[in-house]
Amino acid sequence: MPNAFHAHIRQSLANPNLQAALDLNAEKRIIARQTAFISLPEDLAIMRQRARAVRAEVIANLDHYLEQFIGRAQANGIVVHRAADAAQAVQIALEIAWASPYLSLRERKGNSKGAGEVLVVKSKSMVSEEIELNRALEAAGLRVVETDLGEYIVQLRGEKPAHIIAPAVHLRRGEVGQTFHEKLGIPLTDDIPTLTAVARAVLRQAFLDAEIGFSGVNFGVAETGTLCLITNEGNGRMATTLPPVHIALMGMERLVPTLDDLALMLYLLPRSSTGQKLSVYTSLIHSPRRADDADGARERHVIILDNGRSAVSHSPLAEALFCIRCGACLNACPVFREIGGHAYVSTQGEGSPYTGPIGSVISAGLFGQAEFGQLARASSLCGACKEACPVDIDLPKLLLRVRGGMTPVAQISNSRHAFTDNSPPLLRWGLSVFGWFALSPRRFAIAQQMAGILSRVVSPFNAWMRLPAFTGWGYSKDFPRPAARPFRKRFGTKRGDDGARRQESEGTRVQESGEATGREGSQSFGGTAEQFEKEFTPLGGIFIPCAESELSARILDLLREKGIGEVFAWHDAHLPCGLLESLAASGVRISYDPDPAIRVGVTGALAGIAESGTLVLPGGKGRPLTASLLPEVHFVVLRAKDILAHLPEVFRLSEVRESAAAVLITGPSRTADIEMTLTIGVHGPREVYVFCV
Repeated sequence: MPNAFHAHIRQSLANPNLQAALDLNAEKRIIARQTAFISLPEDLAIMRQRARAVRAEVIANLDHYLEQFIGRAQANGIVVHRAADAAQAVQIALEIAWASPYLSLRERKGNSKGAGEVLVVKSKSMVSEEIELNRALEAAGLRVVETDLGEYIVQLRGEKPAHIIAPAVHLRRGEVGQTFHEKLGIPLTDDIPTLTAVARAVLRQAFLDAEIGFSGVNFGVAETGTLCLITNEGNGRMATTLPPVHIALMGMERLVPTLDDLALMLYLLPRSSTGQKLSVYTSLIHSPRRADDADGARERHVIILDNGRSAVSHSPLAEALFCIRCGACLNACPVFREIGGHAYVSTQGEGSPYTGPIGSVISAGLFGQAEFGQLARASSLCGACKEACPVDIDLPKLLLRVRGGMTPVAQISNSRHAFTDNSPPLLRWGLSVFGWFALSPRRFAIAQQMAGILSRVVSPFNAWMRLPAFTGWGYSKDFPRPAARPFRKRFGTKRGDDGARRQESEGTRVQESGEATGREGSQSFGGTAEQFEKEFTPLGGIFIPCAESELSARILDLLREKGIGEVFAWHDAHLPCGLLESLAASGVRISYDPDPAIRVGVTGALAGIAESGTLVLPGGKGRPLTASLLPEVHFVVLRAKDILAHLPEVFRLSEVRESAAAVLITGPSRTADIEMTLTIGVHGPREVYVFCV
C-alpha cells in the first residue's frame, strides 16, 4: 500500500478518541438497524431482491430513465441541467446564482463590499463533496454555510465528513465543545443539548437570510419528475423551502422508475442508515412554488452529474451504481470501524468523498485506479458489507475487481475504457507464481508440502517474517502456518448426500419462511388509529384523541399551559370548521404568514401512516409547509378516517402526486450527530402534538 495510505491508517489506529467514537457508532447503528428490519411489511430477503432488481433495471436502462425524468421534471417547471464533470457542475451552479431574476446578484457581484454578500445554505450532499462545491462557491465570493449539524461541525473545523451518514462521527463531545467555543465564542461546554441549541440558533438566522439553498437528492422519480430528500433535522426542508432559489445536485444514477419503487426504497434506506422506519422528514418536491402556493422556492434547478458514472455503468463495476447511500456497509466493515473515513486517501494523500467498502469501489471507478485503487485492499473480504447492503450489492466481488485493475478511467468523453493495475510489482509476480502452481493439482500438492516444511523452519523467526517494506503483510497480519495435512486428505473431495439434502432442506425453509411472513401492501393492521398512536408516541410525539366538538378547547388549554397567545396556521378551509374562529374568540391571535417569533404552528394533515406513525402534509394554497417547520411546537389535526395502513397507499393520493411539494413527518426533528446521542429539536419543531378527531 502507498505510504500516504499507511500513514493515515497508523494515525487512526493510534487515536483513542477516534477508536471509541467509531466503536460507539457501529454498535448503536447495527443494533438499531436489526431492530428496525423486524417491522418490514415483507420478508427482508424478498424486499432486498426487489430493490436490487429496481436498481439493476435503472442502471441497465439509464438513458431511458434519465430522459423520462428530465421530461417530467421540465414539464413540472424544474430547470434541468446536465453536467459532464465536476467543473461543469460548479460552473452551472454559479451561472444559476448570477442569473436568477429573484436575486440582485449581478449588481452585488461587483459590489465593493466584497465576499459574503450572497448567503448560500446547504443541506447535506455527497455530490457537493465530490465536486468540491463549497471551495468553488467561496472562491467566487459567496458565503456558504453547511446546515446539517455534523456537516456544520466539520466545516467549522476545516475538515471533510468522516461518514456518509454521520459526518462528525470521529469527534467526541469535548472536541465539539472546544470547536464551538473557539469559532462561535460560546462558553466552553460539552453538554450535547446545549451545543445543539447553539447550532440551531446560529443556523436559524442563516436559513432566514439565505438567498440560495443547495441540497442533494436521495431519489429522483422518473414517472413524475419528483425530487425526494430525506433528513432528520429539518435542514433539508429549510434549504429547499425558505430561500427563493433551490439548486439540487443529483448523481445521474439516483433514479427509481415509479413512486411505488420509491416506497420500496423508503422501507429500506432509513432502516439501513439510522434504524428508523422512516426518517423524520421525507420531502417530495415536484415543482417550484406555484402562483397560489403559500410558500416554497420560486426557482428550482436540478444539476444531474455524470463525472464518470457513464463509464462505470458500462464497466465490470456497474453494480456499484446500485448504491442508495445508506452507509450500512461502513458500519459493518471491520476495517472502517478501525480506521474511519478520513483514512481513505489517494496515493497523494487526498481524501476520498466516498469511504468504506462502497467508497473503495466508487472512488476507484470515478476518480481513477491509479489514485484510489489501493483503497480496495483495505478490506478483509469477510462479506459483512454484502450482508448489510439493502440492495444486495456484491461488494467483495467488486473489491476484487478493483484489486485486479478492472476499473474504467473516468473521462469526460466516456467513449473508451482503460484498465490499469496499480498492484505492487512484487505482488503481481507472487500472484503469477501462485497461479502457475494452482493450475496443476500435482504442482499445488508439492507447493503445500514445501510450505509446510518451510513454516516449520522459519516459525522461530516469526518477527523476521514481517516484511512491511516489501508487501505490507506483516504490518497487520501474521503469516498463517500451513496445515500438516491438506484439506483434501482430511475431508475428501466429495460432499455427502446428507449435506446436499440438508442444504436443499434449508433452502426450502428459507423460501417457505419468506412466503409465510410476506404481507401485501394493502393489508390492514386493523385499528389504524391505535397502530398510529403505538408508532408515533415512542418517537417523542404526543397523541391526543378527541371529539371534533372539544378540539378547540383542548388546543386552547395547551396554549394557555405554555403561555402562548399567537399561532401560525393553515387557512380555515383546511382545518375543521370553526376551529380558528373559536381560538380567535378566546383571544388567540391567528397569523397566516411565516414569522420565526411565533412558537406554535397549527396545521391539518392529508393522511397518517399507521405502520410508522407518519403524518402526510401537502403544500398549496392556504397550506404553508413552513407552519410545520418554523415554530418550535407543531399542532396537527388528523382525522382518524384518514389514517392509512401502509406507505405505498400515500403515494396514490392525488394531492401528494399533484402538489408542488409535500412532506412526510415522522415525529419531532432530531439528531444524533454528536457521540450518537439522540437530541430532540434541531431545525424543526421540538414538540409535535397530534389531535386525532
